[in-house]
Amino acid sequence: MGTNVVFMGWNRPTPGRERMAAALFQEVMQYLGGLQQAGTIQSFDSVFLNPHGGDLNGFTFIRGDSGKFDALLSSETWETYMTRAGLALDGFGYLRGVTGELLMKQMDGYMRALPA
Repeated sequence: MGTNVVFMGWNRPTPGRERMAAALFQEVMQYLGGLQQAGTIQSFDSVFLNPHGGDLNGFTFIRGDSGKFDALLSSETWETYMTRAGLALDGFGYLRGVTGELLMKQMDGYMRALPA
């Protein structure tokens, strides 16, 4: 399983852009499904959170390989989707991270860097 992840989070649709946000969500889910079928990403999960008073109300978690993420995140298609998401969703953002074996490798490096 991929040790690299992309986390896309959002608060809620921008007022007046609810239909735009819903249509974009469906489009991006189809896009990610195609990326998974093509082997560009390994998997993805989207989550809508229950109301809780916070500013993170949904997210998509994507797993994959670093090199493939490098290419994906610099593609024109990805950039277009991210721009559209920023226009349709309040509090939208995405970031990369690590998990699994790579997380443990980074934690080992952190522990070695700590003063004795």
